[in-house]
Amino acid sequence: MEYRLLGRSGLQVSALSLGSWVTFGAQLGETEAKDCMAAAREAGVNFFDNAEVYAGGESELIMGRAIKSLGWKRADLVISTKIFWGGRGPNDRGLSRKHIVEGTRAALDRLQIAAVDLVFCHRPDPRTPMEETVRAMSWLVEQGWAYYWGTSEWSAEQIRHAHAVARRERLVPPTMEQPQYHMFHRERVEREYAPLYADPGLGTTIWSPLAGGLLTGKYDGGVPAGTRSTLTQYAWLKPSFEGEQAAARIDKVKRLAPLAQELGCSRAQLALAWCLKNPNVSTVITGASRPEQIVENMGALAVVDKLTSPVLERIEAILDNRPEPVAEWR
Repeated sequence: MEYRLLGRSGLQVSALSLGSWVTFGAQLGETEAKDCMAAAREAGVNFFDNAEVYAGGESELIMGRAIKSLGWKRADLVISTKIFWGGRGPNDRGLSRKHIVEGTRAALDRLQIAAVDLVFCHRPDPRTPMEETVRAMSWLVEQGWAYYWGTSEWSAEQIRHAHAVARRERLVPPTMEQPQYHMFHRERVEREYAPLYADPGLGTTIWSPLAGGLLTGKYDGGVPAGTRSTLTQYAWLKPSFEGEQAAARIDKVKRLAPLAQELGCSRAQLALAWCLKNPNVSTVITGASRPEQIVENMGALAVVDKLTSPVLERIEAILDNRPEPVAEWR
């Protein structure tokens, strides 16, 4: 396993990590989730991602019990939660000081740990003043409830604003961002955030690197039964796999198949390796419903070095969606 620094921090995270978004408590029971975590840890994964909203908190309960059952040393792990959607009450969601503090405390209880390594603002909250949010997140770090705080799906402007508030008020600034990033979703990570990697030194924990499974090739012939998009709670994902845009993307995924075969890997491994090739990616969060999928995903690590400049250009020719470079003003 390769370990990468999380932005400008001193924290090292496994290049591939394991998330629990659409599996723990939704598709997987406790035993299956524990088996996947064990397979990931055996492969060298140290970062396990979670959120208060995943399966209504059940995902954190399952992960907490699994860590305890497996007898893992807490210092060997990097555990995260994300705060925004905590419940139905008016103060059970958003980024108010009240919900940030109470939501994090509840997450720690479910995970059965004293502190998370990473806590994210799961989305921006335009209704809450930025200073209130930054002050509350900084308080979590100062109290030892979290070691680093970050954002998820925030704009570059919002991240800069948070840093400006932290500097002005002498608070702890955000360390990392959790954006969606894959071969068909590139603009934010490759262009919008580009200036932030050098200053303030943004780290990234990538979600949906396989575009919800599209890049694996399993949607080549349409939406198969039993996939996440057929589940009621994930019906909102269905447009990603149907319609004109989806058909164009699936065609590109099919065209990637011969290249993957040439490289001796699956299309899933190629897509993960492509994300890992980006030097501004700290870790790529993978998902799995079986330990065998963990093993396959880890195979992407051996593909990264095969992505030479000529190979990357062949991929670009298929994707045909390279973001325009950020203009440099002198």
